[in-house]
Amino acid sequence: MIVTLDLTRLLADGKISREEHDRLAALGTVATGSLVFNILVGFGVIAVAAGIIALVPDATTGVVVGGALLALGLGVTLSGAKAWGVLAGMCTLVGALVLGGGVVILTEAAPSAFLGITVAFAVLGVLARSGLLVALAVLALSSAFGARTGYEHATYFLGIEEPTVTIVLFSVVALGSYLASRAVPAAYERLGLIAARTALFMVNFGFWIGSLWGDGLGVAGRIPAAGFAIAWALGLLGLGAWGYLNHRRWVVNLVAVFGAIHFYTQWFEKLGANPLSVLVGGLTALGFALALRRFNRDWVTE
Repeated sequence: MIVTLDLTRLLADGKISREEHDRLAALGTVATGSLVFNILVGFGVIAVAAGIIALVPDATTGVVVGGALLALGLGVTLSGAKAWGVLAGMCTLVGALVLGGGVVILTEAAPSAFLGITVAFAVLGVLARSGLLVALAVLALSSAFGARTGYEHATYFLGIEEPTVTIVLFSVVALGSYLASRAVPAAYERLGLIAARTALFMVNFGFWIGSLWGDGLGVAGRIPAAGFAIAWALGLLGLGAWGYLNHRRWVVNLVAVFGAIHFYTQWFEKLGANPLSVLVGGLTALGFALALRRFNRDWVTE
């Protein structure tokens, strides 16, 4: 557990003594010095790796360098050297990303490569207890089914080729990860929740794309955009109710955010961007933001 304390304020309010203040401050100084040293060494190692890749700009180089960084990070983590935890995390994460990127380039982004990366990232995430690697494993799984992002000048793209498959697959992943988080030891519960939350993002992205263009199912027919829009709204209502009743504030906020995205997507799709629709939409957004802020404030004070 990580707790943030304002030692000066606690001392002024008489909550701690001068001796306790000095002892806790000294511990904080030691921890800060160790963190800075870890970060400096980590950046040095990563800079050397980047230099090697720059000198030999090849996917194979990325695989070799990434594998070496990954091995270093995992070795430190499994050795139990807590003082080097930050360095181990940096090397593990950067090594996994460089190695994964090299594999994708060598295989020309084959779906099987993304499936392999998914499994590898999931296993490494559990070994290193890295929530970011676990989240990347879920995202790599989405890439195996055609999900992608893109960028041009001042423009971002989100592409999901199979909205229905995305919704079904990641609903199963979210449910399975959530149930797993309740069954595993407390040290790994956070990883299961991160996987479930990332999967919920993908479910909502699938609904978002489907609500705009629908989805063709080959000989099975086609699901129209309206079908996705209605199902998305009902799903958000159900998930929001579950989150509220089970005291899952993160889920409630997720529902609120994607509920707003759903509303404005349909609003401007039906009404277009004219002065009146923009004005009413802006006022609605302000009201929505204030309501969400009050909800989170009241939740904290309950």
